[in-house]
Amino acid sequence: MLLQHLPFSSTKTQRMSEKNKATVLTGITTTGTPHLGNYVGAIRPAIAVSHDEHVSPYYFLADYHALIKCHEPETVRRSSLEIAATWLALGLDTENAVFYRQSDVPEILELTWILTCVTAKGLMNRAHAYKAAVAENEAKHENDPDKGINMGLFSYPILMAADILMFNADKVPVGKDQIQHIEMARDIAARFNHLYGEHFVLPEAVIDEHSATLSGLDGRKMSKSYNNTIPLFAPEKKLRKLINKIKTNSLEPGESKDPDSCTLFSIYRAFATHGEVEEMRKRYAEGIAWGEMKKHLFEYINEKLASPRERYEALLESPEHIEKELRDGAEKAREKSIPFLQELRKAVGIQPIGV
Repeated sequence: MLLQHLPFSSTKTQRMSEKNKATVLTGITTTGTPHLGNYVGAIRPAIAVSHDEHVSPYYFLADYHALIKCHEPETVRRSSLEIAATWLALGLDTENAVFYRQSDVPEILELTWILTCVTAKGLMNRAHAYKAAVAENEAKHENDPDKGINMGLFSYPILMAADILMFNADKVPVGKDQIQHIEMARDIAARFNHLYGEHFVLPEAVIDEHSATLSGLDGRKMSKSYNNTIPLFAPEKKLRKLINKIKTNSLEPGESKDPDSCTLFSIYRAFATHGEVEEMRKRYAEGIAWGEMKKHLFEYINEKLASPRERYEALLESPEHIEKELRDGAEKAREKSIPFLQELRKAVGIQPIGV
C-alpha cells in the first residue's frame, strides 16, 4: 500500500497513456551457458511474451549482478555473448521487446545509489542469500560471521530493485526463491514514494506454477551449481554423450517403469506434445529399455534444436550483430531511463542551482 497519495508524476502519466500495456521485466545473470532447464523454465516463456503486442517486455543481461560472485572476466564476457546469442537464435522479438545489457544503461547504477539511501540496513540483513552466507560461516565456527561476504552480495537486492523500478515494471516473472527480492523492491519503492511523492509502481512477482523444472544428469534439479546441466546448444556428439550419462535405475527391458520419477521422461515431456507424452507413458508401462529411451530422447531433442542451434552458431560467428542488437536495445531503454532519472533527481533535490 502506498503511504502517501500525491498527484501522478509526468512519467507515470505517460506510462498510463501507452495503450495501458503491462511492463514485464526479466534479467539473466551472465555467469554461465544456457542449459535445457533455463530454456523450458524461463527462456521459452519469455520468448513467447516478446511477441505479445499487448505487453511491453524488457529483457536484460545482468552483467553487473554477475560480478557479485564471478571474478573471472572471461566467464562474464563469454556468458554475455552466449546468452544474447541464445535469446536471438530462439526468436526473441526485438522490435517489441527491449533487449539490452545492464551495464549499457548507467542510470540504473545511479538509481541504485538513490535507493540505497532510503533502504533500511535491517531489510538487507533479512535477505535470504546474505543470511545463508552468514549461517554457513557460523556452521564453520568462523570468528567473523561476515567472512568472505562482499557488499555486492549484501546489497544486491537494491540493484535488483533499481533494475525493476527504473522501468516501473508491473510484472516480474521469478522463481519462488526470488519472491523476497520483489517484496524488497516493493518496500523500497514504497519508502521512496512516501518520502518524495509517488514515482514508482509497486511491482508484482509472477510465479508460473506450471513452468517445467528439469532434473539434471544426476537426478537433482538441473543447475550449474550442481554441474549436472545439458547445454541448450551442445553439439550433436556432446548432446548424445550427455543424455547417455543421465542416471537411471536398474530395471531391465520389459519391466514396467515409472515415468514420473524418471529424468529422461521429464526432459522429454518438456519438449513433446501431449499426444507424444501419453504414447511414451504407454511405452514406459510396457517396459521400454533405458538405452532405447536415451536414443529416442537424443534424436527428438536434437531435431527440435537443430535449426536454432544453427542460428546460434552463426550468431557466435557474428558478434557485431549481437552487439548492434544490444546497443539498439540500450538506446530504447535509455529513452525511458534518462528522463525518468532526471525526474527522480529533481525529486530528491539534485538539480542545477537556480532552476
